[in-house]
Amino acid sequence: MVSTSETSLRLRRMRPADTDVVLDIWLNASLTAHDFISEDFWYQQREAMRSAYLPMAEVWVAEREGLIEGFYALHDHTLAAIFVSPNKQGQGVGSQLLMHAKQQKTVIDLTVYQKNKVSYAFYQRHGFVVDREQTDPHTGEREWRMVYQS
Repeated sequence: MVSTSETSLRLRRMRPADTDVVLDIWLNASLTAHDFISEDFWYQQREAMRSAYLPMAEVWVAEREGLIEGFYALHDHTLAAIFVSPNKQGQGVGSQLLMHAKQQKTVIDLTVYQKNKVSYAFYQRHGFVVDREQTDPHTGEREWRMVYQS
């Protein structure tokens, strides 16, 4: 468990009881950040997130005063997800989550849609560099694969 006294934000492993809140954060943040992809796509992915993606990853949540504000999911060396509740974005939650993830692995890779310029810039600020360009097979959108190495 990680705690930061100056913000009272606490990072801890996700519990089964957190699943619905984590899925709500994922869905709402996905709809906000990826307005270039059909909303139907995100709603259709919700059950796969619940039954497949979250269970196979190491998931940490950021919690303040009993409320989960964001989470990240690591699968091996891949940052499979990092999402912050839209009403908590821009307050350092994502940075704290990402710094914690970087403490878990010496090398982390991720993919980010090229049209998601805010997230792309966020990852650059945190030391990730583009390794290659590719197409997401699920959406057909172009994306960057980025890598961080400590």
